[in-house]
This record gives sequence, C-alpha cells and structure tokens, in this order.
Amino acid sequence: MQNDRREFMKKSGLAGLGIMGGSLLDLHANPQSINPTLPVNNQQELNLIGSYGPWAKSLNLEKLPSHSFRNPGITDLDTWRTSTRKLVSERMGAVELGSIPKVTVHRSGSYEGVSFEEISYQLPSGNPTKAVILKPENAKGKLPAILGLHCHGGNKFLGFDKISRTRADLPSYIVDHHDTYYEGRAWANEAAKLGYVVMVHDAFAFGSRRVMLEDVPESIRQGITDFSLDTEEKINAYNSWASNHEHILAKSLFCGGTSWPAVFLAEDQMALSILAAREDVDDTKLGCAGLSGGGLRTVMLGGLDPRISCAVAVGFMTTWTDLLLYKSYTHTWMSYVPILPKELDFPEILSLRAPLPTLVLNDIEDNLFTLSEMKKADQILGEVYAKAKATDRYRCSFYPGPHKFDKAMQEEAFAWFDRWLKA
Repeated sequence: MQNDRREFMKKSGLAGLGIMGGSLLDLHANPQSINPTLPVNNQQELNLIGSYGPWAKSLNLEKLPSHSFRNPGITDLDTWRTSTRKLVSERMGAVELGSIPKVTVHRSGSYEGVSFEEISYQLPSGNPTKAVILKPENAKGKLPAILGLHCHGGNKFLGFDKISRTRADLPSYIVDHHDTYYEGRAWANEAAKLGYVVMVHDAFAFGSRRVMLEDVPESIRQGITDFSLDTEEKINAYNSWASNHEHILAKSLFCGGTSWPAVFLAEDQMALSILAAREDVDDTKLGCAGLSGGGLRTVMLGGLDPRISCAVAVGFMTTWTDLLLYKSYTHTWMSYVPILPKELDFPEILSLRAPLPTLVLNDIEDNLFTLSEMKKADQILGEVYAKAKATDRYRCSFYPGPHKFDKAMQEEAFAWFDRWLKA
C-alpha cells in the first residue's frame, strides 16, 4: 500500500504542496475528485473559475505590475529593491520575533562523514523549534553556510528530517519521503559533505512547530490525539487533519493582520540569524535552497533578505496567472499575498535579490504548475537580471520528470553554490 501511494504521488506530482483546504488522503483515494482534465496552458478556454477567469485576469495581470523592475521608468536598481522589499513586507503583514533566542543542543555526533547537532530554540509562540546543524567531520575554521528549507509534501508531522539524516534506523515513512522527492538522498547531508555548514529547521506548522491537537477545540480534532501518533496510519490521519486545517490557520492569520508567507519568512530569517551567528560560519557567504514548499520559502527569503548571497529555488516557480486560472487547486494557503499581484508578478519577488546569484530548477512534467507559465516566469527573471546587467548570475534549468529534486538537480544546485559561495 505504501509503495502504491508513493508511486501515485510520483506520477501525479500533486503531493508536493498538498491540496488547498482539502484532504490528501481523499485525493489518493479518488484522484478524479479534482478533475485532472483541467487545461495545461493559458491559451485554452477552460479555467478554474469558469467565465470569471478572463475577467479576474484582466483586473491586474494583463499589464506590467506597477513595481516591476521591467517598467522602463524604473531605472535605479538599489532604490527599487529597497522600496519594493518594504512594500512586499507590508503586503504580507510582516511580523517581528524579537532577538535571537538561546539555542539548546540535545544530541550531537557524526553520521556517514557528517558531524551533526540536534538543537532547539524557543520563539515567542508555539512549541520550541527543532533543527539540525550539519557540517563535514573534522571541519576547521569558518565555512560557507546553507539554510536548507524542507518541503511540504503533504506531511506536517515531519519537518527537518525530510531532507536530513542523523541515524541509520529511520522509520519507513521518512525513507519513503526521501525516495519520493530526493531520489533516496538526504540532500542537506550531501551539501554538508561538500564543505558547508547546513542548518535545517522545522518550518511554521511542521514537525515541532505543527499545530497540536490538544491546543484546539475537541470539536475539530476528528477523534485524533497528539499522543496516539505512533503508527504510520495515525500519522497519515494527522496529516489529513492538518491539510483540512490549513484554511482555518490561514484565515486566522489574515484576521490577525498577517499571512502565512509572513510567518514563514520571519521564522526562516530567525533560523538564518542563528546559523549566521555560529563561530564556524562565514556570515558573508550564506545560501538557501529548497524544493516545493521549500522553493516557495526560497523565493520569499531569497528575495527579501539581503544576507542570502546565493539562492536555489526548486519546484516552485510560476506566475500569478497560472495560480489564478489553472493551478491554485494544487497548492495550499501558504502561497498567497493579497494585493501584491497588482505590484509584482510572482517571480519578481525572487528578482528582488538581483544582481545576487539565483538558480531556478523546474521539472517539465510537474503537475503543480503549467509548463508555459514556468517558462514565462523564467523569461521574467531573465529580463530583470538582464536589466540589472547580471545575466551571468541567473540560471533556470528544466529537467524531465515530475515534482522532485533528484540527484542530477542536486548536483547542479551544489555546483552553483560552489561557484558563488566558495570563490
């Protein structure tokens, strides 16, 4: 059964971020429930909201966004970047998390040539954030560093262990996750072996930061308890519950004057601060990378935090048009910033880092996105980097296959980091 489910996830590509406001387990049981015959490009007439689609697109998406660097009247790169970053932060409803918290080391050791520290730290709300620090065994001095941003994968029970490994005896559901999305690799470990300090932390609403059932009203728990998550079946039940709970969490954040992307960004920036403050890290050579939900977080962190010298966004690059007309049903509530599409297209959030080095990796058969819109996003980023006179610092590659960050893609990402962080 586990192999069948994994095979379906690979073929469909729909497990990368989860289904907005729906149940992943329902999707697995009845894939026809989301109508897989929807159009794959914006030349086709049908779209997710029917006759309202062309009208909604015409409101803002058929002209250059007001704050796009591609506008001929915008010529000063530094001024544009500074003012537009401020605008995006305002649109998100940016949150402050205070000073860097105390870090506690719970376990340390080495695994397959990598030294590790399993740590935690307390943010202003929720349970302590768990994370892992990885670096080559016997490393000395200051090293360049990478913040590894884990994926969504329809699994909020897991966090940093989606892309890292500190022991041989992993549960089968973690091994399956590595197999499904990363060709059997814990890619954060592979990056560490190449000479980096790599930190991976649990993102907001995942792993140690997940919403605890005991903290919400019993009426919405669906009979699940935090203390019963001791089998894969029960973990799947929690993940189904968490998928259905996303719309509640997102609406609640909106009512608090913020958004999911803002909380992601704040917690990722805090993790970056913890990483940069380490004595074994060269804080002038910081990178970030991630697949899918981690790719989304790379777009936000890489675009809005100037400390990121080199960024690699994997499996999350398209346009607002794609999400408006064709693909919002393949994504969660984590992706959206109200009003912003009037001012920036989605790839232009990442372009705020121009002229700093940026790599985008896509999968040609990724059903989370429309191929023509992925290519349009590449064109937009290319135009921004060309105007910034930094064409050599932007690259976009397309790989065969469904939603994934496989070995070949990892090797290109690592080479990109080596080029820009080890020079």
